[in-house]
Amino acid sequence: MVAGYGEVNGGPPGASVRNPHGSCANASKQRPKRMGIRLSNDKGRAMLTRRDFLRLFGGAAAMATSLASYAFAVEPGFRLRVAHYRLTPRGWPQGFRARVAALSDVHASLPWMSADRIRRIVERTNGLEPDVTLLLGDYSHGSSWRSGDVHSWEWAPALGGLRARAGVFGVLGNHDWWSDRSALRRLDGPTYGQLALETAGVTMLENDAQRVEIDGRGLWLAGLGDQLAYLTSAHTPLSGRDDLDATIAAIGDAEEPVILMAHEPDIFPQVPDRVALTLSGHTHGGQVRLFGWAPATASRYGQRYVYGHVREDGRDLIVTGGLGYSVAPIRFGSPPEILLVDLG
Repeated sequence: MVAGYGEVNGGPPGASVRNPHGSCANASKQRPKRMGIRLSNDKGRAMLTRRDFLRLFGGAAAMATSLASYAFAVEPGFRLRVAHYRLTPRGWPQGFRARVAALSDVHASLPWMSADRIRRIVERTNGLEPDVTLLLGDYSHGSSWRSGDVHSWEWAPALGGLRARAGVFGVLGNHDWWSDRSALRRLDGPTYGQLALETAGVTMLENDAQRVEIDGRGLWLAGLGDQLAYLTSAHTPLSGRDDLDATIAAIGDAEEPVILMAHEPDIFPQVPDRVALTLSGHTHGGQVRLFGWAPATASRYGQRYVYGHVREDGRDLIVTGGLGYSVAPIRFGSPPEILLVDLG
């Protein structure tokens, strides 16, 4: 044995051992060096252990799985809210009150939007006791991500259960044209969806308007042809069937207020002051919304018309988030909704 040093494993209990740096330690208290991830760094600060890391990673993975399940199943398939707005548009007649309900982007398909679910939505809408109910388009499926089809002879009668004092009116959306190949070949309607809705009792409007009465006061309902109806057709350079001038001309010279139904909101900058309120769908509110911001939107104006009440130059637009989905069966921060507007 070298003088001044002892054997840790061979010396007597309690023997002092001098390390090469000259310090002494009690052999019975010395512990073997810990292998693996360190508990602290050289400055004594706490560091993440492997167990802590795995706990954090597992928690994050569980949270991600829960969020994905919610976005793919819970929000698109089970949630339903009423988005309620109260406003008095510019030029609205004094003392005239009207309650308008609107449904958009049903995108009937299995398993998320069955005929039974549509009937439940209809029942809840009727329970709001609207003066008029408006359908803003896109009743047909909008995605290949589905387990089965819900055909027009199923979803149209379900929507035909809607009830309102002054009636139920509707327009078509882009998917209602894109899903009807024969109509696209003809470059003309009616589409099978339009025929099914009319058979179910819904008044369909395309570049046309109709007057209704609510408590003895006149209200014009105008419906614009779809702006993207022919976008997928190789038979015409036109993208849509919309004719705003013809739609406004159908209203006549009456001073009574006008509500315009336009499936896509992008027409809004061209809408004249004659229209008190424009109602649109199409965007699904972005379908995914993070703190009120949509990473993607179907409007060429981006966030400008993606969702909610917009007032520009004294004109009012409301874009509903709608009910179904397109492209992928995801909704997050943008639950399916019934639009309810109290005017006056």
